[in-house]
Amino acid sequence: MIKFIKNFRKDEDGAVTVDWVVLTAAVVGLAIAAYTAIQTNTDAVLTSTGGAVLGAQDWLPAAAD
Repeated sequence: MIKFIKNFRKDEDGAVTVDWVVLTAAVVGLAIAAYTAIQTNTDAVLTSTGGAVLGAQDWLPAAAD
């Protein structure tokens, strides 16, 4: 039984898997955070640009008198 416990403590096969799972979760979390930041800023820019285009109204056809 003592030999089994010593061998079990030295076995590191599962440790590499845990490292990769943690690393992958961190990368996915950062990707989600970046996507959220980009989406929020893009929505703000599109809203501002749309307001400027509507305010200029130079795209409307000239009214026929």
